[in-house]
Amino acid sequence: MKTNYNMSPLHRVLIGLCGVALVAVIFLPIWRIELDAAQYPEGLELQIYSNKLAGEVEIINGLNHYIGMKTLHAADFIEFTVLPYIIAAFAALFLFVAIRNKRKALYFLFFAFLLFGVLAMVDFYVWEYNYGHNLDPNAPIKVPGMSYQPPLIGYKQLLNFGAYSIPDIGGWIFILVGVIVAYCSVQEWRKSKNTKLD
Repeated sequence: MKTNYNMSPLHRVLIGLCGVALVAVIFLPIWRIELDAAQYPEGLELQIYSNKLAGEVEIINGLNHYIGMKTLHAADFIEFTVLPYIIAAFAALFLFVAIRNKRKALYFLFFAFLLFGVLAMVDFYVWEYNYGHNLDPNAPIKVPGMSYQPPLIGYKQLLNFGAYSIPDIGGWIFILVGVIVAYCSVQEWRKSKNTKLD
C-alpha cells in the first residue's frame, strides 16, 4: 500500500492562517520594554517593530545620556533593514507549505522557524548586553560596577527604574505561530508512525 505523505486538511488550514498572521507581524510591535519610576508615574515605553522603534524614544535617549548609554536610532540596527524581509519570507514559506501539502515540507518549516526564533533571541540578548555594558566613561553619572542591561524577558531593577521586557502583540503572534507549527508537526509525525504500523 502506498504511504500517504499529505498533511491533514486542518493542519493545512492552520499553517496557511499562520502565514497570513506573519504578514500582520511586519506592521505590529513585536517587543516592548517598559520603564517605571517615581518621576514618571505613567511609565516610559519602548516598542520594537520589525523596522523601527516607537514610544518615548527621545525621552529614554535623554535619560540614557546621563549614565553613558548609547542613544537609540533605528538606522544603527541592520536588523531593521532585513527583519521585514525575513518575516515576509517565512509568511510565504508557511503559505507554500500549506499549498504543497507535504509532511517533509512541514518538518523543514518547523525546524527553520525554531532556528530563527533562537537566533532572534540570541541577537536580542547580545544587543541588550552591548547596550547596557558599553558605557561612555565620561558620562555625568557613573556607578562603579553597575551595568544597565535590560532583561531579556521579565523584570529587572536598573537604579531607580524598574524595567519590564515582554512580547508585544506581534511577539505573541510569533509565539502562537511557533506553537501551532510545533503542534501540527508533532501530530503529523504521530500520524505517519501510526500509518507505518498499520
